[in-house]
Amino acid sequence: MAMYRRTTLKNGMRVATAELPHMASVCVGLWVGVGGRHETLDENGAAHFLEHMLFKGTPTRSARQISEEVEGLGGYLNAFTAEENTCYYAKASAEHYPELLGVLFDMFLNAEFRPGDLRKERDVILEENAMYLDQPHQLVLERVNEILWPNHPLGRSITGTTTSLKRMNRKRLQQFRNRHYTAANVLLVAAGGIDHRSFMKQARPFGGRLPEGRLATFKRVETKPERFRFRFIPRRVEQSQLAISIKTCSRHDPRQFALQALNTILGENMSSRLFQALREDHGLAYSVYSSLSNYDDGGTLTITVGLDPEKLNHSLTLIDAELRKLRDVVPAEDEVDRAAQYLIGQLDLHLENTENHMIWVGEQILGFGRIRAVDEIKKRIRAIKPEEVRQVASDFFHRARTRLVVVGPKTSSVRPSPAFLASASRAKA
Repeated sequence: MAMYRRTTLKNGMRVATAELPHMASVCVGLWVGVGGRHETLDENGAAHFLEHMLFKGTPTRSARQISEEVEGLGGYLNAFTAEENTCYYAKASAEHYPELLGVLFDMFLNAEFRPGDLRKERDVILEENAMYLDQPHQLVLERVNEILWPNHPLGRSITGTTTSLKRMNRKRLQQFRNRHYTAANVLLVAAGGIDHRSFMKQARPFGGRLPEGRLATFKRVETKPERFRFRFIPRRVEQSQLAISIKTCSRHDPRQFALQALNTILGENMSSRLFQALREDHGLAYSVYSSLSNYDDGGTLTITVGLDPEKLNHSLTLIDAELRKLRDVVPAEDEVDRAAQYLIGQLDLHLENTENHMIWVGEQILGFGRIRAVDEIKKRIRAIKPEEVRQVASDFFHRARTRLVVVGPKTSSVRPSPAFLASASRAKA
């Protein structure tokens, strides 16, 4: 089991390590507790654009040198932007962690934002957006978020729009960085074959250069039930993409554990009810799954299916039946036990990798303010009762919480209101 240690610098920057002496590698991540939902409408796409720009060069390293210095160690360098955080990370053999720190902090502190690089990277991101919008399975998720969270940052694309990207300039990006890339919002994480004390000796001089700043805030979401929304998006494609998204609860809600079991039973894997009903029993779809998104103040359960346009309504009927069954009938104890064991197994497999372990630590601290003990989480998962699963389905599977989007050919004939959506039962906040 990993030994987790934490230190907070005088300026407020946090440092956490997962000491894994049996690992030959180390993954170092620089986290910022800022993502797409911290942007104003005019800043839409700024967090992601900024992520790209930090790789474009500093006074002492070109973009190529940044890559070569890490790859020349046999490692790799990457980053991602999410709704509530951004992470820059590098992985290599454990003895090379000082070099990884040097490259990451140089990018973080000294990125130049040269006008020519900014123009080129804007074009790159516009192409990235075009790629996503050309993929119906990505487009359907973008659009279902829009109607889940209207007039809210969570309903906007993390990568921005053509309009917002064309307005993005050096001044706006630097203002965003100066406002948010401060010690109060930064977390440095390392996981692997390292020692916390030695790591701190290397990290402290870099981290101490960050200004203190203020903790980032964001616009809260509306958690009360609203009304059902449906959107059809015509596309010249052979296959239709269906997304049903249901508002659930925040990651802090005690129902989260039962919700995870519910999602596993519903559509997380090949033995799930939706996979068996739609693919194995009726041969309606190749791809069918459900997934959870959890935020500080809300969340969603989303079902996605790719299938023949002529099979849409049949599939909606079957999905409806499975949702109503979970809402109205307590699942068998052995089914809940299998779901719990799956969740525990997935957690164990996830933490075998130093990169995943680094991400786990970062998400725990930024998301919960602490690193929850793995044994504590496993104990709570094992304690999930069948009635808890039914109750959480009863709380959330209602018309007012549901959004439906279909991307497909114009010839599609979609009935947008399955029976469960017409339920007169009152949904809980």
